[in-house]
Parts: sequence; C-alpha cells; structure tokens
Amino acid sequence: MHPYMRISGYHEAFDSHPPPIAIVDLVVVDTLYSLLIPTSILLHLYFAPFTKVEESFNIQATHDILANGFPWRTADTELRKHYDHLTFTAVLAARDLLPIAGRSPSSRSSHRRHETALVLLTTAGIVFRSEIVILLACRTAYLYLHHHIRLSLFSIVRSGLLGALIGLGLTVPLDTFLWRSPAPLWPELTAFVYNFVHSKSSSWGVSPWHFYFTSALPRILFNPVLPILILFTLSIPILRRPALDISIPNLLFVVIYSFHPHKEWRFIVYVVPPMLAVASAGASWVWTRRFKTFVYRILALALLASTLASFAASGAMLAVSRLNYPGAEALNRLHELAGNETGVVKVHMDTLSCMTGVTRFLERPAPALEGAERAFWVYDKTEDERKLLDPSFWDGFDYVLAERPDRVVGQWEVLDTIEAFAGIGMVRPDEGLEMVHQRSVNNQEFAEMAKGLLLQERRWGERDGERLRRYIAVLWSRMEIAFRTRVSQGWWVKIKMEPRVRILKRQKVRSNVAASEGGISS
Repeated sequence: MHPYMRISGYHEAFDSHPPPIAIVDLVVVDTLYSLLIPTSILLHLYFAPFTKVEESFNIQATHDILANGFPWRTADTELRKHYDHLTFTAVLAARDLLPIAGRSPSSRSSHRRHETALVLLTTAGIVFRSEIVILLACRTAYLYLHHHIRLSLFSIVRSGLLGALIGLGLTVPLDTFLWRSPAPLWPELTAFVYNFVHSKSSSWGVSPWHFYFTSALPRILFNPVLPILILFTLSIPILRRPALDISIPNLLFVVIYSFHPHKEWRFIVYVVPPMLAVASAGASWVWTRRFKTFVYRILALALLASTLASFAASGAMLAVSRLNYPGAEALNRLHELAGNETGVVKVHMDTLSCMTGVTRFLERPAPALEGAERAFWVYDKTEDERKLLDPSFWDGFDYVLAERPDRVVGQWEVLDTIEAFAGIGMVRPDEGLEMVHQRSVNNQEFAEMAKGLLLQERRWGERDGERLRRYIAVLWSRMEIAFRTRVSQGWWVKIKMEPRVRILKRQKVRSNVAASEGGISS
C-alpha cells in the first residue's frame, strides 16, 4: 500500500472501494485545502495589517525592542526616552516580548508528555496571561482524578514547581528591569489582583453569564458545522473517550470563567484549538469513509462546502474588518498630505486614533544625517483632560488627529475625514447604482495599473498596494452592477460608513474672513 494512503488514513476507504481518482490527485486536493489556512492569514495581514487597542501593548513592545534593543548600560535614560510603556503608560510585561508556547495536553500522550504540558501551561499562566491558571487547574484536576490517565500528586507538584521556576525566572527580572521598579515585579499577578480580586475590569462592561456559550464560542468557532461535528465525534464509541478527555477540562474552564462579569472572546480563545481537534476527529471519520456509503459521501461533500463557505465568509468579514481602523488610516493619510514638510512636525493623536490602529510601526523614522532635509516627526498621545483644556497645550502642534474637532482648541482646518464601519444596510433598487458606475470609472485607471503589476515580475513600490486595492474595488463594483441588474432586480447589501477621525492642520495667521471660511474655531 502507498505510504501516503496509510499516513493520511485513506487506507480504509481504498480497501472498501477503489477511488475514482488517482492518489496524486488526492495529494493535490489535500495540499490545496491545507493552503487555505496560511492563505487566509496572509490575506488578512495584507488587507488589514493594523491592530486594535487589545494588541497595542504587544505590538508597541515589539517595535521598541526591534528598534532600540535593550539599553543595559543607560536603562533609565533610554527606556524613558524611547520605550512606549514608559512614555505612554500602559501594561508591558514579559508576555509582550516572548512568543507564547503554551498548549493543551493530549489525553492520549504518555505521562511524560502530560507533565511537559503542565510545565508549559504553568509557565504560560505566569508569563503571558493569568487566566491560563484557571485552565491549568481544570486540566490538572482532570489528569489527577480520571482513572485511565491519572497522574501522581508528586508528578503534578514537580511539574508545577518547574513551570513556576521557569516562568518567574523569566518575567520577574525582565519586567523589574523594564519598569525600573525598586521592588521585584510580577505583572500577571498584579493584573490578576486588579481584574479578579478587585473586579476592576468590570468598568469596561459586563455581560450575562451565558455570553461565552451563546455568543463568543459560536463566533470564534465560526463554521456552523463544527458544533455538529463535535457532537458526532462524541457519538462514536471509539472516539468518545479521547474527545471527552479534551473537551471536559476546556469546557469546565469556560464555565468557571463565565462567573467573571467582564467577558471578552479573547479570554477563552485557548479552548478553540482543542475543540477544533475534537471536531476534526469526527470530520476525519466521515472523510475516510466517504466511498463506503451514499450518506458518508453526502456528509463529505458537506464538509467541503462548509470549509469553502467559511473561507468565503472570512473574506467578507475581512472586507469589513479593514474598515475598523480609522486611526491608522488617518495617520497614513496625514503622512501623504504632509509628505513635503521639513523641519520638526508635531502631531497629536487622540484616544480614538490610538485605539484604532495607530502604532509606532506607522511613525516616520527620524531622518539620517544625509537626509536631514526630511521632516522630523514628533508624535503625542496625551490623554490628560487638564492638559487638553489648556490652549497653550495645542500651540505646540502642527497637526491633530481628532474624533471631535470641537474639542481641539484654536484655529484649525480639516484636511481630510476618515470614515469607518457603521453597520450593514439594504440598498433599494432606486438607490446608488449610478454612484457605483461612477466609482468604477474613477478607479479604472488604478485598476489598469494594478492589473499590469500582477503580470510583471518586479519589486512592489510604496503605492502598488493601494493600486491593487483599487483594482479589487473595481472588480467588486462590477460584480455589484452585474448582480443588481441581472439577479436581484436592483437590491443590494451595503456597508454603512460614518466619519470617525478628522485630520486637522493648524491655520496660519490670516484675515478673519479667510479664517471663518475654512477653519474650525473653539
């Protein structure tokens, strides 16, 4: 038998009924489907490369380490001068500097692998996220109490102590150094006390106890077939025990965490890979038997269809996702509008801008000596309300990114307005078709240039990405026109947009008439 057939689990299907296609075709099909995951990730990174406030701590710390390194000899001066967590106070921890390596143990592993998994989870809970300790407790209790896995108390304590030694050895010295703390600092313990003991995280909103099961998990599992596959896996006797070994500790973690009032999907994201593993066992059971009966063949086709449908839905959500970063779009647009500036250019970015995509990776670097004619950009993220109400504070800025221009003191003109996603709406047959035609015409020049890029083998320039996006916009507009005129009788689903961030430029001294025509005064 061909080794690929046995490795992939195809041998049962081949033994029962010869397949209608060659083995090489199966390899190609498997490879193409496997490439959907990295392809989806790369597409998301390209079209929506920005980050929201939840990821800002990690991304800012990554920038500072890459750009400035570790200033061992001049730590006090350099850290306060260049590091975002000290110049703009936020939470920087060792978890922002180290790649996460925690993973859930497989119930079919040896005791040694279980112990290794407990070490990794303990380290991850200490260094990266304190809520992992709850998952660790659920997993540890299950391994100790379940008769066919049972780890000894000695093994559990040994694994916990080793993980704690590694985790504390990484986070305490590093964070104490980076924060310039006079006492040993363990950030995740501080966060745990703040969020759980004092329940301060509830200030950011609370959700009902069932939120994770009725809203968060269905959304992050995404494919509606997955819950059915999980139940199907549990219904198969030979798969039931390993499926329960994986599911019970993870679902227990979600149940316990549901008692915490403040809920976000990212707090329970750790259960997604294990639950996908359970679902994949059921999917594999169906797929390897697809040639045995008509029912399995239909189920296998449903698996393929759901995978492709999920990929398509992911693409649609990507189109919406990239519209949620007006702060990043505004900063990039400002750099385009002020590209010819020289000297020192000072920019204030308000809270909304910083929460919707602005990171230090988007900042213009200081010019080298040979390029000193370029502008030296200075970026400010002050949030202190007392300073923001002081007119002299605003005198030091040339540009402002603001959600509410009326709160910016002084004379300013609006250079541009950045819109963001505001929901989904229906377009009636008598609405918007002419605008779609015009938008397609306006983007046509860029579309032709982008099409040429796809046929050329050369390195892309700074504007080529925007041209490609314009090309895709033209294709989308043409699809909309075709669908509305030939299929839906003019009906269409549209993405609603609303103004979110204004790019303001300080007005130079001029006549009152000119100022009243183009400026904003407050």
